[in-house]
Amino acid sequence: MITVTTREATNIDVAAILEIYNQGIMDRIATLETEPKDLPYMNQWFQDHQARYSILVAERAGVVIGWASLNPYSHRCAYNGVSDLSVYVDREYRGKGVGSALLSAIEAKAIQHDFRKIVLFTLPFNAQGQGLYNKKGYRKVGVFEKQGVIGNHLIDVVIMEKVLLK
Repeated sequence: MITVTTREATNIDVAAILEIYNQGIMDRIATLETEPKDLPYMNQWFQDHQARYSILVAERAGVVIGWASLNPYSHRCAYNGVSDLSVYVDREYRGKGVGSALLSAIEAKAIQHDFRKIVLFTLPFNAQGQGLYNKKGYRKVGVFEKQGVIGNHLIDVVIMEKVLLK
């Protein structure tokens, strides 16, 4: 395990966030996205994540090595207290405690922003990610069968959640 610092992301971090996200897309274990994103896309994404929808980064020696974001779950007001979650870690630092530090920090931010629950969608073959979520108290809710496509293969998507307010 390594020591990292977590903090709110700024505009200066967008390029590093983009690089780490594109690693996740290329590695085909964390997202169903297939095309790498570009800087204009990521800048717009960053602008859309203001106020309640925080983005945090993890740094080691001043270098961004991971990020997490709270994302809108639904446009319906009944789900105002529910946030979707994204967590991405630079491939060199996966399995070294970065994801755990980001999850702890983003959960605290979610509570601060009046979210009662976090949901996430993960791929069934992302054992490392699911291990992290299980360790941090997320529970498997179910599986969307044949929800996405990778290459020519239909892929299931695992749904997990954590209730933050007891």
